[in-house]
Amino acid sequence: MNNPKRNIIVSIGDQLLSLYDGHTMIKSYSVCNAKNGVGEQFGSECTPRGQHIIRAKIGGEQPLGSVFVGRRFTGEIYQNKYAKSQPNRDWILTRILWLSGLEKGKNRLGQVDTMRRYIYIHGAPDELVTKIPSSHGCIRMLNDDVMDLFEHVVVGSTVLINE
Repeated sequence: MNNPKRNIIVSIGDQLLSLYDGHTMIKSYSVCNAKNGVGEQFGSECTPRGQHIIRAKIGGEQPLGSVFVGRRFTGEIYQNKYAKSQPNRDWILTRILWLSGLEKGKNRLGQVDTMRRYIYIHGAPDELVTKIPSSHGCIRMLNDDVMDLFEHVVVGSTVLINE
């Protein structure tokens, strides 16, 4: 189902990610964005705004709930007991869509580079995907949803992040 005409629009205010085929919306997913709001600066832990592309798709062969550290599968499958033993860990699960900014000086290069900030659309424990922003800058999705989205986009698909 990978289609190069597919694109994504993320609404920070609505905590919603919508998948489009051209100008036609195909489906929407609930997401959770940054607890620190929007912003592009290194170290801000904010979700960056503007035009992006999917730079890389990671984890396509891994099972649901796969745990990633540094974009590498750890061999673990997430379980609730992990969250209890590591409550402050930023869980990156199932699939990663690594974003790269397209707007020089806004979300690309220098101190505002989305890719070098390691901003992803990724799976997370279900209890962390709520209407209350709580991520460290990334866009969190339910694992089933990110797995579905992953199958509908390609490297190079555009991602617009709006307030």
